Amino acid sequence: MFIDQVTITVQAGDGGNGCCSFRREKYVPLGGPDGGDGGKGGSVVLEVDPSISTLIDLRYQKIYQAENGKSGRGQQMTGKSGKSRVIRLPPGTLVKDAETGELLVDLKDPDQQFVIAEAGDGGRGNYRFKSATQRAPKRVETGWPGESKTLFLELKLLADVGIIGFPNAGKSTLISKISNARPKIADYPFTTLVPNLGVVRLEEGESFVAADIPGIIEGAHEGKGLGHQFLKHVERTRLLLHLIDFSDPDPESILARYHKLQAELKNFSSELSEKPQILVASKVDDPQSQKNIQELSASMTEVNPMFFGISSLTGEGIQDLLWKIKEGIAKKELTEDEEIALLYKKRDD
Repeated sequence: MFIDQVTITVQAGDGGNGCCSFRREKYVPLGGPDGGDGGKGGSVVLEVDPSISTLIDLRYQKIYQAENGKSGRGQQMTGKSGKSRVIRLPPGTLVKDAETGELLVDLKDPDQQFVIAEAGDGGRGNYRFKSATQRAPKRVETGWPGESKTLFLELKLLADVGIIGFPNAGKSTLISKISNARPKIADYPFTTLVPNLGVVRLEEGESFVAADIPGIIEGAHEGKGLGHQFLKHVERTRLLLHLIDFSDPDPESILARYHKLQAELKNFSSELSEKPQILVASKVDDPQSQKNIQELSASMTEVNPMFFGISSLTGEGIQDLLWKIKEGIAKKELTEDEEIALLYKKRDD
């Protein structure tokens, strides 16, 4: 089961109480105060674990609490500190305050750690309050409470390229052919109910991560179908692969599907619609697809010059497509200064 959002409560440990104690030893009159401080509580720490891919482990446990610190003891002994509670999360998890919606941390890097709830300090024992005028203080401090927060966790998959398209466009078949992902494949809508991540290896040292994004239909940005739930997973990708089934007998519907999906991306997020895209005609082994490509090639190239035809069944065109994807991912985005320098260079030339 794929779970990509969950609400939990975290509670850091309270600090231990300070101790009120007086030294009692034979032949040592008026030994004085010797109560130790309370131990510090444990913090709640979030840690990125690349071996985890969903938030399902957090679905059934809603409260995560660190240990409280122990109280101080006599002979100026400080209480034992409480153990911190570590919560392991998949890379790509956004951590927000459930009440305000404020983004607290974006967990992206492997083994990244973030203290989400600070522990309470221990209270001071009566030894700390000894002075020239207060030789036998009985004053102590109680431990400070640890932080408590209610968090909304949202997972956005980290992938280099997102494969998008309407149901039955061939997204799952393609990712199963080019990567180690093994999604469920069948000829009916919404076969894929969860995003699938796969590592695509071109040659030694050359690879990228692809994600098959399910459930995009017309009206997805409004919550229809499964699209609204999963459109967010393509926001982090660097490149989009727009797959269209070209085996449709009606060429006009092929163009219509292209524009409908582009509208869904724009309505969901203007930034998403501006991501670089490669347009891919799937199922080109079908005679009808070959006919449609001949008829629509000029129109498709006009809306997107990056236009490829592939067949996941025969492998036609896939290798060229993969290298073009790698080339698109590797392109370095220019900074503002570099863009200005490039404009001046063009003007001088």
